[in-house]
Amino acid sequence: MDGLNELKSRILAAIDAAADESTLEELRVSAIGKKGEVSLKMRELGKMTPEERQVAGPALNALKDEINSALVAKKTALADAALDARLATEWLDVTLPGRNAARPAGSVHPISQVTEEISAIFADMGFAVAEGPQIETDWYNFDALNIPPHHPARQEFDTFYMHRDDSEDRPPHVLRTHTSPVQIRAMEKTGAPIRVIAPGRVYRSDYDQTHTPMFHQIEGLAIGKDISMANLKWTLEEFCRAFFEVDDVELRFRASHFPFTEPSAEVDLRCSWDNGQLKVGEGDDWMEILGSGMVHPHVLRSAGVDPDEYQGFAFGIGIDRLAMLKYGIPDLRAFFDSDLRWLRHYGFGALDMPTLHGGLSK
Repeated sequence: MDGLNELKSRILAAIDAAADESTLEELRVSAIGKKGEVSLKMRELGKMTPEERQVAGPALNALKDEINSALVAKKTALADAALDARLATEWLDVTLPGRNAARPAGSVHPISQVTEEISAIFADMGFAVAEGPQIETDWYNFDALNIPPHHPARQEFDTFYMHRDDSEDRPPHVLRTHTSPVQIRAMEKTGAPIRVIAPGRVYRSDYDQTHTPMFHQIEGLAIGKDISMANLKWTLEEFCRAFFEVDDVELRFRASHFPFTEPSAEVDLRCSWDNGQLKVGEGDDWMEILGSGMVHPHVLRSAGVDPDEYQGFAFGIGIDRLAMLKYGIPDLRAFFDSDLRWLRHYGFGALDMPTLHGGLSK
């Protein structure tokens, strides 16, 4: 083991002087590789006496460990130096404007914008937001809402029915035709009293300038012990004032029929048209905007609410139609064409969206 200190000094000096990683790798192989100088000396341990091995073995292992540590430290130093050199030559001022300043920004779809506007308005009146599945059972979509089997809405030309195996002993599921099933689910979950709105996609077999197979509705429900049509009228008036951003609103209730409300009423809004632009609250025209009424006792019983103790109102509004009226969009089909030119024209910036203060009830 003569010359161990000299070997150590020579190898460590060579490692310290290495200028790149390839040189460092050559030094590793020549020192501690299979045929390296230290490895060859470790093979000589077998020829030594036990007393000599007790001295030489630890010394060689310590040398090997020291060489490995020196190699790792030098490799790290070389990598840091290379990174510093690269940073010095590739420095970038991140405060400079982008090279493509004309890159178009994304925009919020009018449906998303109007949904948030409506939800924020009703949240300020104490309505939570409830959600439900878009594929519904026949019971939630029809039976629980007092829609009889012979009702036109249950015919195949109006409703999308899902495939059902012959082995399944149940009516086929449907793509929900309204968000009213969410009202049933919300009452089942929380009972009464309750105030919720249910926005979402709905599906009906229809397609023209003002109808599409998939569109958006928002329905409202308020159940309590002393809720009346007067509360319904006030709620809708306050909503129209806030949504259309006008002080004067006049609504007209016309008797109608919906299976899930009794009495039922169509609601018209006083308005006028000036060069195709809607003016709310003035003029001699009336425009139907939604359907409403007092919740039918059968609907309350279906949701587990006692109609002898509680009553309330419900209403349904087409989100797409409101977006068309407020923002002057002429054709409903354009909402779903995925035309970026249309979206850049009618879309909204992310900062324009209102803040939703109400809770979310799933």
